[in-house]
Amino acid sequence: MVLGLREFTERVGDGAGEPVLDSDNGEELMHVQHSVAIVLGNRLPVSPGTLYISTKQVVWLSDVDKTKGYAVDFLSLSLHAVSRDPEAYPSPCIYTQIETEADEDESEGSDSESSDTLDLSKITEMRLIPSDPSQLDTLFDIFCECAELNPEPIDGEEEEHNWIFSADQMVDEVAEEGDHFSQDPTNSIGHSNGDHDLARTVLELQINDQRFEDADEMDDDHERGHH
Repeated sequence: MVLGLREFTERVGDGAGEPVLDSDNGEELMHVQHSVAIVLGNRLPVSPGTLYISTKQVVWLSDVDKTKGYAVDFLSLSLHAVSRDPEAYPSPCIYTQIETEADEDESEGSDSESSDTLDLSKITEMRLIPSDPSQLDTLFDIFCECAELNPEPIDGEEEEHNWIFSADQMVDEVAEEGDHFSQDPTNSIGHSNGDHDLARTVLELQINDQRFEDADEMDDDHERGHH
């Protein structure tokens, strides 16, 4: 995957056309928003255009110039938010931050309006300005939904899954032996803290059970000593 903003010119259909999606790999179109201006870095807004949000990427296509279009994968978006503060930007918009492959020193100040050449690899901010500001919340919700479909890869994911699997085995073993826990541990412990807290809770309960057994044995030995 290439980080950052990129040019997008692959269109299909009549008129201004629609973006060509990677349907073979499961990419689906989630939302289309007409009359959207785009702002790259500190440059002036470019309009009119149409915004296409798919399960993999955000695509903006110019309505008047078929050679002009931009796209960014959700994996490259480190932040997205609704901006309605006129001190932050004059127009209500969706504000995004973009991860790039360029060094931070090279990216800083490179997207200013004074630059004649637009280097997309150094654009770290993008604003999307719908002509109807009431659509901002809808756009934000769709951004959130698609971002959840594209979680950032985690190093050592295989080891983590192995550890979680072992935690589930521990729950099953404890449930079979003592019948003190629900067969579906999420009903009693919940989803908010994940399996890490689940495993720790089970370990603590096992340790406490062992302590109780040791205490019972000590009491029995003590009583036999009195007799």
